[in-house]
Amino acid sequence: MAQTTLPLPDPPPSEVVSATLPRHERIYVNRSLRFEQVELVGFDMDYTLAIYDQPEIDRLSIEWTVRKLVEERGYPAMLGGLTYRTDFPVRGLQVDRKLGHVVKMDRYRYVTRGYHGHRELTKEERRALYHSRRLRGLSGRFHWVDTLYALPEVAVYAGAIEALEKAGYEVDADRLFADIRECIDIAHRDQSIPNAVLADLPRYVIRDPDLAPTLHKLRSAGKRLFLLTNSAWPYTDRMMGYLLSGAMPEYPSWRHYFDLVVVSSGKPGFFTEKRPFREIVGDARRPVGSLERGRIYEGGCIQDLERMLGARGDGVLYVGDHIYGDVLRAKKETAWRTALILQEMVAEVDALDRTAEDRRKRHELEQRLARVDEELRFHVAKLKETERRLEETKAALRAEKESGSVERSDVANESRVALEATRRRERRAIDQLRAAATRIDEEHRALRRHIANQFHPYWGSLFSAGQETSSFGHQIEEYACLYTARVSNFLRYSPLHYFRSPRALMPHET
Repeated sequence: MAQTTLPLPDPPPSEVVSATLPRHERIYVNRSLRFEQVELVGFDMDYTLAIYDQPEIDRLSIEWTVRKLVEERGYPAMLGGLTYRTDFPVRGLQVDRKLGHVVKMDRYRYVTRGYHGHRELTKEERRALYHSRRLRGLSGRFHWVDTLYALPEVAVYAGAIEALEKAGYEVDADRLFADIRECIDIAHRDQSIPNAVLADLPRYVIRDPDLAPTLHKLRSAGKRLFLLTNSAWPYTDRMMGYLLSGAMPEYPSWRHYFDLVVVSSGKPGFFTEKRPFREIVGDARRPVGSLERGRIYEGGCIQDLERMLGARGDGVLYVGDHIYGDVLRAKKETAWRTALILQEMVAEVDALDRTAEDRRKRHELEQRLARVDEELRFHVAKLKETERRLEETKAALRAEKESGSVERSDVANESRVALEATRRRERRAIDQLRAAATRIDEEHRALRRHIANQFHPYWGSLFSAGQETSSFGHQIEEYACLYTARVSNFLRYSPLHYFRSPRALMPHET
């Protein structure tokens, strides 16, 4: 008898898998992706494989930035004695270098919140400064804060502007921001910050015990892995050794997890410029025509990487934390699929859970306000119709009196009295409805601010700006196929998983 082959059960759908996981461990999908078709998975290192303790790394970066501002740029020594708010900045902000403000925009570039120093701009100030005409190109005047690396710059900027202006200094907002950015870059280039991190890795870096098993699972499924980082080789070697060496006996060193290691890659230029790969051999650098496992390379470009590895565009998934340098450029310049690492997702989903009841109440208030607005429009229309008829009746009454028709004048007068009574009722109804709308709107505004403050006391949700998606959230929707809190969340999913995006509906379809 012929043996009957039973079909294997289909893997559970994406939504079933995700529903069984805590929200902060899920991978969220903007664009459907069949993971089984991905042959090559690349990773950035800093803030992707290496998750930093954000308050600690911020304090270190601020310390060195301010030190160089004072010692090398001649800024007042008072800046060195300030306490800078590391909890002030978030990703997705824009720095207005002309006015010295830090603002948050929605997807339509409407400024929903803004601060000068740590003083919040009023609605009237925001309207006068940003809403009288359309904000066009954001380059030049506005600086986009799109990485966790950039948060210390904003903390120093807001604190310095506030302190210098309070002390009576005339502040060139554009020059100050340029100096802050250059000083933090110098502190990285001269190894002040990297050396401090390497000297105390447990203080600054969170070692994820699930990282090694995640990489192992991907490799075991036949996927090739590569590391593509802007960090230099000595720093990369120490950092990756701390994260992975000794984690699993199958891998003698961290380098055995990867089929290719590229350091000092110069992203985003890696995706846009034609540059050769160079192999690092001791202190020497030599151009190469092929890429081999076990060797270390720097520089390079995406065209040569794809050619040398034989990888097609949509067969590559690149995982990074930088919406511009990693995700946006990878999507605009290639057919690579992308995954964005957002450490903030842990706090974001926690705030969503805490505010579930408040958000339900907000929705109810919005529905009540819509009903009141509908009633108000009805009564306003009725009042206008009543006033129109009243004017016609008065005109008719005057005409009848002039003609001497007493009987018809009495009828017109009765109609006038009835219409005036209706007008009074409609005006009372309109006044009551407007008062109700004002009360509901005030309650809604207060509840909306309360909900936003549960996410972040200054800026609210990372993904929302007022009633709209934030500019940062819009870019994630646009360019990140997947997004999640950390790389090790891939451990919870099969290498054959189908990441299915929810169907997007247009307003008329809801």
